[in-house]
Amino acid sequence: MPQATKPHLENLRKYSPGKPIEELRRELGVDRISKLASNENPIGPSPLALAAVRACLDDVHRYPDAAQYEVKSAICDVFGAAPENVVVGNGSDELIHYLGVAFLSPGDEVVVGSPSFIQYTAAAILNQADIKSVPLDPSERMDLEAMAAACSDRTRLVWVANPNNPTGTIVMREEFDRFLDSVPRTATVVLDEAYFDFARDEAIPDSLELVKAGRNIIGLRTLSKSYGLAGLRIGFAFLPPETADVIERMREPFNVNLLAQRAAAAALYDREHLENTLHHNRKSLERISRAVSSCGGKPTKSFANFVWAEFPFDTKPLFDALLRQGVIVRTGDIFGRPTCLRISAGTDDEMEHFEASLPKAVEMLNP
Repeated sequence: MPQATKPHLENLRKYSPGKPIEELRRELGVDRISKLASNENPIGPSPLALAAVRACLDDVHRYPDAAQYEVKSAICDVFGAAPENVVVGNGSDELIHYLGVAFLSPGDEVVVGSPSFIQYTAAAILNQADIKSVPLDPSERMDLEAMAAACSDRTRLVWVANPNNPTGTIVMREEFDRFLDSVPRTATVVLDEAYFDFARDEAIPDSLELVKAGRNIIGLRTLSKSYGLAGLRIGFAFLPPETADVIERMREPFNVNLLAQRAAAAALYDREHLENTLHHNRKSLERISRAVSSCGGKPTKSFANFVWAEFPFDTKPLFDALLRQGVIVRTGDIFGRPTCLRISAGTDDEMEHFEASLPKAVEMLNP
């Protein structure tokens, strides 16, 4: 028999990704498929990023730059960060993992909003830390007051996704400042800003500004969403220099591949593509919300690139009915909300497909 693994790993939940297009095609033989499950950028990556990838294909037999000079320089230039405040990872998922290893020991605590991104709790379980889950408030927002009250002298990390996944809701700058003042100094707040660009016009907190101000905070960003580089896996963190130094010493030497580094450095400078993405996203969210409302659902106002919608019934049959029409969304049961769906923004064609399919799927449940 193989040697037994550590017992606490039994508590880990396997990450549940959105259903792949090819899998649905194999299972149901559906030709027209719209994947609205994974919060990807429907208009794709920047043409500058694609050109950068093509230009370095002949170099993939070489190791990438372990110092990540080009992409770090682009991040610092675009956002106004200092190099000592930036760490780049293989997606922000990898950085979440590193933060767990860096900060957590058995018996420590983490505080998380619920529902939110599952990898926060995974980082706690891997490092045998206790988890305090604080329900969202009635508006599906992070309940910052309750999260601060849940902290103790054992709390080491407090995770705040803003905008939050899966609800798309935000907390504002002033309330977040009060929250930082009320969290124990022994706890570090991690502000996950994966969807920051979609809410940038709102009065929301900016982790880089807070890091520069010396607050006890770490910010996470990703190029998987607004920049359309989900397949290349690249994210970055804004953090104090001392913490950045620890993570730099922990991380794998070549954790971000060559193609990702080159694509990211180019994509960050393509402001036109970013603005096109944000414009298209706003229109898509409006279309999703209208379709949901017309079918008896209640969409939550979203500041991300997806809509969280509640229905007056369990949505697993609705999810299955949409699948049979080639529309892939996310069921709320994986977030502990069985009456909800999360629907990602799509192309114009995908939005038309969803708008036509949702009423049919609801009718199938109520013939």
